[in-house]
Amino acid sequence: MSISFTKGATTLLLSCAISPFALAQNAPKIGDPPEAQNVRLAGMHNLQARSAYQPVVQKQGDRYIAYIGHHGGHEAVAKPVNTLTGQPEFNGTSILDVTDPKNPKYLAHVPGEEGLGEAGGAQMVRICDGKTLPKGDPNMVYMLRVFGNAAHEIWNVADPTKPVRLSRLEGLKGTHKNFWECDTGIAYLVSGAQGWRVPRMTQVYDLSDPAKPVKIRDFGIHGQDPASTGFIPMYVHGSFTLPGVNRIYMGYGTNKDGLVQILDRDKMLKGPAAPTAENLIYPEVGRLTLSALTGAHTVFPMLRMPVAEFAKETEGQTRDFLMIVNEEIVNECREPRQMVWFADITVEKTPMIVSNWTVPEKSGDFCQRGGRFGSHSSNESTAPVFYKKLAMITWFNAGLRVLDVRNPYQPREVGYFIPSITSDTYKRCVTVAGQERCKVAIQSNNVETDDRGYIYVADRANTGLHILELTGEARAIAGLP
Repeated sequence: MSISFTKGATTLLLSCAISPFALAQNAPKIGDPPEAQNVRLAGMHNLQARSAYQPVVQKQGDRYIAYIGHHGGHEAVAKPVNTLTGQPEFNGTSILDVTDPKNPKYLAHVPGEEGLGEAGGAQMVRICDGKTLPKGDPNMVYMLRVFGNAAHEIWNVADPTKPVRLSRLEGLKGTHKNFWECDTGIAYLVSGAQGWRVPRMTQVYDLSDPAKPVKIRDFGIHGQDPASTGFIPMYVHGSFTLPGVNRIYMGYGTNKDGLVQILDRDKMLKGPAAPTAENLIYPEVGRLTLSALTGAHTVFPMLRMPVAEFAKETEGQTRDFLMIVNEEIVNECREPRQMVWFADITVEKTPMIVSNWTVPEKSGDFCQRGGRFGSHSSNESTAPVFYKKLAMITWFNAGLRVLDVRNPYQPREVGYFIPSITSDTYKRCVTVAGQERCKVAIQSNNVETDDRGYIYVADRANTGLHILELTGEARAIAGLP
């Protein structure tokens, strides 16, 4: 077995025979170096020891600004101290200048809703430049974020050290993984709306003028709507669109009963809005029902991909794919493994799974390390540096995994990075024979990339934000110097 780790700018590789038992006895501890292959640490910030969900990076002028959404606090520290003010604040949104990835600078913290874990904070954040939004103020940069389980908010962050709230959509529950089209202003807001039979559905808004939100419609799968009876399909987790492509890709479920919808975007936005069975089915182009053991946390389209193996075929040389990432939600391997799946959606009416990928558990004895082991999310940037070449997947206690996706029929790992735990890393517990057993483990949660090729990994266990860069084969695939 080979284990590599990064120290400074040097990657070291140690080859030795290590049994799973030995690994369990030598679980990562404070002071141990990160485990890595073809990835190295460029910089890090502890984010005031706040549990982190979604990182987003925006180029603002000649600076790169990172926005990180947080879960609520934990039972030991419900309100961490804002180091900029010296005051305790409920977890919300952290804003950092990451222009120099080796020296990230904390600029502001915008408090979120009171509460612990999923019940508070401000997990999801999206950013659109006012120069891009059709009716935006060109002097503004807009931050769309959830406010715990109560609302969606829009802020002006043109000066990221002094965010100013512009508008707020109240009276909601279950707010989560939003998507915002910066070129059109259309936003797909994951919400819990009065009367719907699921805790999360989609509210579609025109936010082209963020100061004046205009609701377009409520949307979900027939069976979730207020008038339905009988079976209730799994609730939505998130959606994704591509500029200029008349499709919406929607994922339902996290760790079970997954379902993927492909929608005609024009029909969804312009069709009749009343949530009747007929109106909800009308925009659907294709549907993929996954196993009861599998969710659809993140759906990421990769269209018009040439497949080298099919280069000599008279048709079908170029295919459309959808990467589907499930979310592991139970600690220490106490549920079915959540993984990455690739669907060929060239024939949209009948999508089909063509491959999957998982981290081999024995490669790090991950079921014994503590916390979650399984997939969670992928990067969502379509910047050319990585898009349709490499996918970044977070795997909780197995850190970040880098997949070569140039042939989605045969994805392969070309790098990984498991951060070091620190004094901020918070325990994860399970109940064994009626007793609580806790371990401290990295919980790499969500990931995003920028157009320079840097990778931003947020840790769920309060460790912070890890800023990474590729080396070796992975870097060569991306075409980075």
